[in-house]
Amino acid sequence: MGRLRLFFLHPVSLYQGSAFPFALLFNYLCRMDSFSTHARHLFLLAGGGALALAAMGSFAVLVFIPALGTVVLISSLGPQEVHRWTFFFQMSWQTLCHLGLHYTEYYLQEPPSMRFCITLSSLMLLTQRVTSLSLDICEGKVEAASQDIRSRISLSEHLCKALPYFSYLLFFPGLLGGPLCSFQRFQARVQGSSSLCPRFSFWTFTWKSLQILGLECLMVVMRWVMSAGVGLSDCHQLQCIYVMWSTAGLFKLTYYSHWLLDDSLLCAAGFGSEFGESPGEEGYLPDADIWMLETTHRISLFTRKWNQSTARWLRRLIFQQGRAWPLLQTFAFSAWWHGLHPGQVFGFLCWAVMVKADYLIHTSATSFIRSWPMWLLYRSLTWAHTQLIIAYIMLAVEGRSLSSLWLLCNSYSSVFPVVYCILLFLLAKRKHKVN
Repeated sequence: MGRLRLFFLHPVSLYQGSAFPFALLFNYLCRMDSFSTHARHLFLLAGGGALALAAMGSFAVLVFIPALGTVVLISSLGPQEVHRWTFFFQMSWQTLCHLGLHYTEYYLQEPPSMRFCITLSSLMLLTQRVTSLSLDICEGKVEAASQDIRSRISLSEHLCKALPYFSYLLFFPGLLGGPLCSFQRFQARVQGSSSLCPRFSFWTFTWKSLQILGLECLMVVMRWVMSAGVGLSDCHQLQCIYVMWSTAGLFKLTYYSHWLLDDSLLCAAGFGSEFGESPGEEGYLPDADIWMLETTHRISLFTRKWNQSTARWLRRLIFQQGRAWPLLQTFAFSAWWHGLHPGQVFGFLCWAVMVKADYLIHTSATSFIRSWPMWLLYRSLTWAHTQLIIAYIMLAVEGRSLSSLWLLCNSYSSVFPVVYCILLFLLAKRKHKVN
C-alpha cells in the first residue's frame, strides 16, 4: 500500500509539470492592463477544469460537485453559519470518497485506479481551501457576497459574484498540490495592478530545478540500494531497523521533490513568496524545509515543519478551536482527513503521543544537562531517536493496511516509540508528584 501512495505522486508531478507553461502565461498576461480581473479568474478556473479532466478523467466530477456545493453554501448562509455547514458538507463528501477506496482495497482486494487516487489527493487539498475560506468568512477576514439564491437578480449576476470562489477552489496551480494559498492572498494576486505583478525569477527557478534533480537522483540511488535488499516482511531483528529507515528515507525524498515542484508552480503563476503579503494575512509558507527536517532533534519541531502549510492549517482549524485534548484532537482529525486506514489511525495517534513525550523529555533534559560534551551527546542521541521514530510513524501511515501495520509492530523498530512511551509515563508521573 505504501508503494501505491509513493508512485502515484509521480503521475501527479507529470501533470504539475505540464501546467508550468500555463502558469508562466498567466503571470505574463497579468502584466497587461487589458487582462481584466474577470479574465484572470476565468483563466485560472478554465485551467483548473482542464487539468482536473486530464489528471482525473471522469473522476473529476467528484471534485467539481463539492466545489459547487461550497459556493452555494457560501452564497446562501450567514457568516456565522457558513463554516459549520461547509466543514460538515466537505468532510462528509471526502469521507464517502475515501470509503470507496476502502471498499476497493479491502473488500474487492483490487488495486484502485490511479486517477481515483489523484482525485482523492485533490479532494484533500480542496478541503483545505474550503475550510480556510469558511474560517476567514466566519472570522470577518473575508466579506462574503452572501445573498438569497432565490432573489430576483439574474443568473449572470449570481455567477459573477460566485466566480472568485469557483476560481479559488479550482485554480490550476493549487489543484493537485502546493502550499495552501489563502483566499486573501489569492484575491490580492488576481486583483492586483499589472504594474505590481511579480517578475518570474530565472535564477530561483534554476535553483529549485537543481534541487529537484538532486532529489530525483538520490531517489534512483535509494531504489537501487533497496532493490538489492529485503523488505519489511523478510527482514530479521536489527535488519528491520535499516529497512524501516531506508524505506522512510525514500518516502521523504519523494515528498520533498513533490513539494518543491508544487512550490515552483505557484511561484511561476505569481502566488509565491515573491508576491508579498497583505495586511493581516498569514505569510506564504512553503511546505519543504529540508534542512530543518533532517537536522532537528525535536519531534515537536519536525511536526511543525513537516508539510508546513498543512501543519498551520490543522493548528488553526482544530488545535486552536479545541478546548479539551487539542493535540489529540488535531492528530485524530488528521487521520480522518487522510482516510482512516488502520495504519493511519495508529500512526497519527502514535505521533500525538510522541509529541507529548517530546515536550516532557526535552523540558526535563534542559534542567539537568549542563556540560557541553553531555549536551552534544544528548543532541546526537535525540536526533537519531527522532529520525527513527518519524520513520516508524511514516511506515505506519504509508503502509495503511492492517497487514503492513502488523509487520511493523512485530519488528525491532517498535523499540523506539516504546522507549518514548515509557519516558512519557515516568516523567508525567514525576510531574504530577511535583505539582
